[in-house]
Amino acid sequence: MPETRKLVMVTNDDSVQSNGIIELARAAAKYAETVIVAPEAPQSATAMSLTFHKPLRVNRVRKEKFECYAVSGSPADCVMVGINKVLGRRPDLVVSGINIGDNNTFQDILASGTVAAALESAISGIPAIAFSMEVSGESMFALEYDQPDFSNAAVIAGEIIRDVLEHGMPEGAEILNVNFPRKVQPSTPIKLTDVARRKYTDKVMVRRDPRGRPYYWLFGERLTVFPERSDAEAVVIKKEVSITPIVLRISGPMSKELSMLRERVEQRLRKPRSRRNR
Repeated sequence: MPETRKLVMVTNDDSVQSNGIIELARAAAKYAETVIVAPEAPQSATAMSLTFHKPLRVNRVRKEKFECYAVSGSPADCVMVGINKVLGRRPDLVVSGINIGDNNTFQDILASGTVAAALESAISGIPAIAFSMEVSGESMFALEYDQPDFSNAAVIAGEIIRDVLEHGMPEGAEILNVNFPRKVQPSTPIKLTDVARRKYTDKVMVRRDPRGRPYYWLFGERLTVFPERSDAEAVVIKKEVSITPIVLRISGPMSKELSMLRERVEQRLRKPRSRRNR
């Protein structure tokens, strides 16, 4: 009986219409059966939101040679629907991207729908890789003026996908967060990196509507200095490819100070209410 070819599910947060997802699907299809399950419309910065307040619709469409399912929800919705209903079997790997814009630092990672899709997959016990590429400011908000070229990033992504399919996820990692500089080439150096905390300063702009009521625009200005060996330094400053291992573990250390906090709280709770409120 012939061996079943491995299955890769491709998703993103830029929708099924993004050039980045097609380039990533082409790269994955060289090494595995490939199916696209992605949002029907852009879902950037939705993080790992799940749609529980309304039903989802799934439309089957054709994108080049790929079987493609357009989901009326978030990237995490797409992974949940794909794994549990749309695909005929569990995928061996979920890949997300290639995102329009890099996803470096905790600021990006925790907000990114692209990375969130990979997180949802890893929570389900399926290894995942998130791919993102730095683009110009014009591309972030007006693709018709500056369409990113994902072809070189896809070459590198394909080799990473191939390696994980053949050798499994590297020990100590449950997700790989891969970021490409804007003008990446196959010869661009690849660095293993840590996650920096911040990529932007926080800005809030206040404006007035025609009735004089305030409204607020949230935005940020990109920092110019990042920690050594961090994901942001590699991509933003040194223009290298960054591979960051991510694990599903966010608990901090059980420190002596934490134990003292617990003991103090317990002691106060044991006191009579009148003495506790003093």
